[in-house]
Amino acid sequence: MFEQKTDKPQVIDGTKPQLRTVDLNLLTVFDAVMQEQNITRAAHSLGMSQPAVSNAVARLKVMFNDELFVRYGRGIQPTARAFQLFASVRQALQLVQNELPGSGFDPSVSERIYHLCVCSPLDNYLTSLIYNKVEQIAPNIHLVFKSSLNQNTEHQLRYQETEFVIGYEEFRRPEFSCVPLFKDEMVLVTSKTHPRLNGTLLESDIYREQHAVVALDRYASFSQPWYDTPDKQACVAYQGMAMTSVLNIVSQTQLVAIAPRWLVEEFAESLNLRIQTLPLSLNLRTCYLSWHEAAGRDKGHQWMEELLVSVCKH
Repeated sequence: MFEQKTDKPQVIDGTKPQLRTVDLNLLTVFDAVMQEQNITRAAHSLGMSQPAVSNAVARLKVMFNDELFVRYGRGIQPTARAFQLFASVRQALQLVQNELPGSGFDPSVSERIYHLCVCSPLDNYLTSLIYNKVEQIAPNIHLVFKSSLNQNTEHQLRYQETEFVIGYEEFRRPEFSCVPLFKDEMVLVTSKTHPRLNGTLLESDIYREQHAVVALDRYASFSQPWYDTPDKQACVAYQGMAMTSVLNIVSQTQLVAIAPRWLVEEFAESLNLRIQTLPLSLNLRTCYLSWHEAAGRDKGHQWMEELLVSVCKH
């Protein structure tokens, strides 16, 4: 598959290397190895032998004057330089692929794997809608869901380890695309046997009570925006890992919580919950669909983007 020629770019007039001296086939190997982080799996995905991929990786190291990959357990780990290159290389390959004849994306036969993060508590509602819709129109596509963000989320989006995020967090950096999907009404939740908080409420009434929240030390905690001062944090009596746990505790105690109306209505009857208007300025939250712009020109990515917007806005 690969010609035997030097991969070290020739310097012309002491300035830039000539692109014609570079074996561009190596970039498809680089992309596969970055995605798999394993030589054997990359070879399988490319339809190449393992020695051929190893040889290509050795030539890539010469081309970019960097180790690119180092051994890590049973696989390999990209270097900082490899991560730096990945988004640009992948975007360039996608641009070329999209212009080739017959490069259209057919979801009815595709076996593509999509990694999505549908952040809690939205996962309680949206995950099943998305899964069932894809199962209906593209049964061979495989979806992998997770329900929480972490400090590496921007990294995962940039290198397409996670392709889409649906959540209340807005990614403000220019390399991310962020589309508003809908606004959720937030409400105050108590048990129906709670002895106080009847009638018209003030903000001071809310923070006079003890609260149950989604753990505030979790990255992008759902509850954090309402507990942004020490005084407000002082009223927190229970911190759970998920909003469903919070509602369950509220139903059995005199604790109160702030939650999306749709979620509370789902459990109100079974948990004997009372829903009240939230007398705070932050009583709506926007749900966003986010991805890294480097993925945006891929036709399979565009198809999934349109499907997610359609399902979630509906």
